[in-house]
Amino acid sequence: MNILILGSGGRESAFAWKLSQSPKCESLFIAPGNAGTGQYGTNVDIKVTDFAAIKQFVLANNINMVLVGPEEPLVKGVHDFFLADDEIKHIPVIGPQAEGAQLEGSKDFSKQFMERHNVPTAASRTFTRETLQEGFEYLPTLGLPVVLKADGLAAGKGVLICLTLEEAQLELAEMLTNAKFGAASSKVVIEQFLQGIELSVFVLTDGNSYKVLPSAKDYKRIGEGDTGLNTGGMGSVSPVPFADEEFLKKVEERVIIPTVEGLKQDNIPYKGFIFIGLMNCGGDPYVIEYNCRMGDPETESVLPRIESDLVDLLEGVAEGTLIDKQFTISNKVAATIVCVAGGYPGEYLKDKTITGIENIRDSIVFHAGTTTVGEDVRTAGGRVLAITTLQDNLFDALQQATADASRIYYDGVYFRKDIGFDLV
Repeated sequence: MNILILGSGGRESAFAWKLSQSPKCESLFIAPGNAGTGQYGTNVDIKVTDFAAIKQFVLANNINMVLVGPEEPLVKGVHDFFLADDEIKHIPVIGPQAEGAQLEGSKDFSKQFMERHNVPTAASRTFTRETLQEGFEYLPTLGLPVVLKADGLAAGKGVLICLTLEEAQLELAEMLTNAKFGAASSKVVIEQFLQGIELSVFVLTDGNSYKVLPSAKDYKRIGEGDTGLNTGGMGSVSPVPFADEEFLKKVEERVIIPTVEGLKQDNIPYKGFIFIGLMNCGGDPYVIEYNCRMGDPETESVLPRIESDLVDLLEGVAEGTLIDKQFTISNKVAATIVCVAGGYPGEYLKDKTITGIENIRDSIVFHAGTTTVGEDVRTAGGRVLAITTLQDNLFDALQQATADASRIYYDGVYFRKDIGFDLV
């Protein structure tokens, strides 16, 4: 079959690597892709939200399946666009329709969904500019610290943890009255702060049955020891050592089953990935957030551990036969180290020539923010490369991935050398 992946980051690079291994994949296209995805398929210069151009390409190239990487086209309704068009409605899109994508697109929607279906989550309420005063009155009832979340998509920047009541009041007013995060903060969810350790669990569903993919933990802070500004993710490991069989059983019973059943009860069709951001609070799982797609850089640690044919699994999603598909996970441990551009997550260096990729033997190099200029591979984003290693244990995986990351050079290269060592 001919497959089109939408996206250009490390996640899409990992998808391209995995799909290209399937005997069922005849031709693979990535729109727009990056300098690394071209080794697994053909890059196509189309924006992920240019639905008309995507349609033209799909028809001209006899595409049999579209896999959507990032959230923006899903929230904007790329799946609905296909279903509404007689020429392309027969082509399966992996990723939910706009209504299902609201699990990520609206924090208020997802909190109401969790409440309705008894999914464990932090206490919260949603406020608007008109109810700002009520928001001020609600803040002290939750204790400190307190979490403020912009309702809409804010490029991963719309969550604030406030340590004092004064700070929380100030930020709430900034978000609601001064549009601190633009339209995304026209509604704000005020949420109880959960104490615990974070992890992510990923689910692939056809809307009825599901497969639980490997768990992962990512590291968001730029600095070692989890210090400094938040980023899109500096590295990840899979599986998560503290997510043992007993804990994952609780996740399945208390979170995954109520989520999949809740979507059915609410008549929300859902074909694709559900990313469940969790907090392990004393052995009990609480949902921090849902995302309507795979995470990045978690995908780079999760996909190498899936031994099954991913194209076959995605066919099961499209056809509603996922329950019948073979699904096996490797016992090996994956570690991913992300190399970022100098200055990231602030103003960062671009267009720097990358060397050393050819020196890496024992890891997979997934490209993220890269482009090709002539013969050179150059930096083109904040997160540049993700280096992933599979080993028998976590310590060996972390050592190997860190050693291989140090073989990469470009002006301003930076990576964290402590990813995952809190778990060893």
